Amino acid sequence: MKTWSEVMEIQPLASKIITNSIKKDRISHAYLVQGERGTGKEAIALLLAKVLFCENLRDADPCHICSNCKRIDSGNHPDVHWIEPDGQSIKIEQIRNLQKEFIYSGVESTQKVYIIKGADTLTANAANRILKFLEEPSKKTTAMMLTDNSQSILPTIRSRCQVIDLRPLNPRLFQQQLTESGMSEANAILMSALTNNLNDAFTWIEDEWFAESRKIMVQLIDMFSTKPDDVYLFIHQHWIPHFKDRKQQEQGFDLLLLAFKDILYAQIGREDSMVVFTTDDESLQRTTRYFSQEKLHHILNAILQAKRNLKQNVHPTLVMEQLTLQI
Repeated sequence: MKTWSEVMEIQPLASKIITNSIKKDRISHAYLVQGERGTGKEAIALLLAKVLFCENLRDADPCHICSNCKRIDSGNHPDVHWIEPDGQSIKIEQIRNLQKEFIYSGVESTQKVYIIKGADTLTANAANRILKFLEEPSKKTTAMMLTDNSQSILPTIRSRCQVIDLRPLNPRLFQQQLTESGMSEANAILMSALTNNLNDAFTWIEDEWFAESRKIMVQLIDMFSTKPDDVYLFIHQHWIPHFKDRKQQEQGFDLLLLAFKDILYAQIGREDSMVVFTTDDESLQRTTRYFSQEKLHHILNAILQAKRNLKQNVHPTLVMEQLTLQI
């Protein structure tokens, strides 16, 4: 997204709030931009950073061709700092290093910007450090904190930011975009349930790792009804070695959630809402007979809790073991 008009098409409220602030010269010292993956958090942060440094600002839009705009695009502007998780979290050392940068005036101007991706992954110590920044803002400092898990943001941090809520993208429009770009209808339905990002959707659908993920997920669900005594061994031999990092583990839980929703949909006659299974799938038929609706509701809640535990840095092996026992 290159202009606020383009942002307006996807996130009208966010675009209106920010452009009004720009035109009135009342840009906040701190923003918390929250929304699902693919809703435009990074694009909005990048656009606002350019607005603050652009040499040829046109109304509220940056020119994208001046030296500052180009260096922000390439990640090389000395006064624009991006912080993202180191492994599964943003650590206190990263915030200390950021604070050292802010002891000095801007290299080329008095303006400084820092953008924190995955702000929900800040450790407790790192969050308290960043809180100091927010409590004592420099006149020319703008913070942008991006998150898809707003519930994990400390209330004290939230209260010091202008909150920008991004609305979920319309999945049917996204499905249409995927099919028009060459993806099969079945895959487009699945991808639209997993992501709002076009590039991610095509990367995943062509990735052998993702294909194996779907296979392992279906095998695991089938084992609950056919070989329940072997499930614990299966997750240690197949699931845990395959879903290694946090992003993969989250995707594994997303696949499980969609699959168990399909089983529930099949029971209540909403086959048109299914995204993983087809109506003639033997595995679906077995599990539909095996699980009661009450049990499926319990399982769906357990998977959602497992996702929350994972975001709270509970050890992923323990999370998966607990979920398996609950199912």
